Amino acid sequence: MLRQGGVHPVLARIYAARGLLDVRELASELTALVPPGGLKHIDAAAVFLADAIAANKNMTIVADYDCDGATACATALRGLRAMGARVDYIVPDRVVHGYGLTPEIVELAVREKNPDVIITVDNGIASVEGVQEANRRGIEVVVTDHHLPGDALPPARVIVNPNQPDCGFPSKHLA
Repeated sequence: MLRQGGVHPVLARIYAARGLLDVRELASELTALVPPGGLKHIDAAAVFLADAIAANKNMTIVADYDCDGATACATALRGLRAMGARVDYIVPDRVVHGYGLTPEIVELAVREKNPDVIITVDNGIASVEGVQEANRRGIEVVVTDHHLPGDALPPARVIVNPNQPDCGFPSKHLA
């Protein structure tokens, strides 16, 4: 079907091997994207962040260093700043601080940024201990991630992840 839709045979084989069956799945226009309203807790995250901006809370984005983490960080930083947020970011050294929101990264964020709110991008869904440490310090956490959760979800204020339990969002690979 992909080849019939005009996709080069080599690309058609690659796409088919990755589960794509229809040329419409390759559309990259904004109108082709699944509306984000179907993400579990997306409205709660929006309200919480809007309230944090209105209260002039200091926010810190904790990002991953890879492509989707860097893109998510830049998008969140620009978007939140455009809405008037006081927001900065940290991209931890994975070798030194580990992956995800670890207690060590919370300590680093406190030392360098003194946040009221931590927003994870491309990490956090398995960061139970890191979120507990942030909570212990009075820092609220918003987890945005797309990785698979562990047995327990972190005790974050809000979690937005298409792979969290009971999230019906159809694009499970959304980064």
